Amino acid sequence: MRNEQIIQILIYFHAIFGGIALLSGLISLIVKKGNKVHKKSGKLFYYSMLLSALTALIIATLPKHESPFLFSIGIFSSYFTIMGYRSLRFKNEDLNLKTDKIISWIMIITAILMILYNPFVNQSINIVLTVLGITGLIFSARDLILFKNPVKLKHNWLKLHLGKMIGGYIAATTAFVVVNEFFPSFYGWFIPAIIGIFCIRYWIKKLNKKQSKIALG
Repeated sequence: MRNEQIIQILIYFHAIFGGIALLSGLISLIVKKGNKVHKKSGKLFYYSMLLSALTALIIATLPKHESPFLFSIGIFSSYFTIMGYRSLRFKNEDLNLKTDKIISWIMIITAILMILYNPFVNQSINIVLTVLGITGLIFSARDLILFKNPVKLKHNWLKLHLGKMIGGYIAATTAFVVVNEFFPSFYGWFIPAIIGIFCIRYWIKKLNKKQSKIALG
């Protein structure tokens, strides 16, 4: 089988897994949190997102298709999805955070490369890579700070789960919007993120109200 045929197959798998992630992520987002449907659709979203990102990472390293841009986006989306899923563990006692720290450091290194690659290699600034790099740097650095405070980490596990998983869904939606050219220029890279930020703020605000009621008895 020729290289181009392998790449075409990988592209098909990437699109299929991405489509599954879009649908399952939407279901997980709109149903009642914590119920059976939410958990099952959330798991399906997690695995399909990882498989979609993995195929993108492979494609980005194959001959004649090398793409530092696509590779870094694959790392970026994987970071949010993996950490969103792993944050479910943060509610437990006596956590081993070694793997979580490694993942966060990988994102920090990737984020720095995303910011510096174009200025050093092409003597230009890529707005998309720069913004995503800064975003990844902020979130991963915040993770490492939280890992030093187990009490705060345990208290905020649900907020971290919601924020990171929605972040992963934003990545999936953005890929779909950009590939299908729903918006002109680079706007497609940022419009899903803007909408997603409002969703995150809505759920965090709702969670804060719920926690306040519980605290007040």
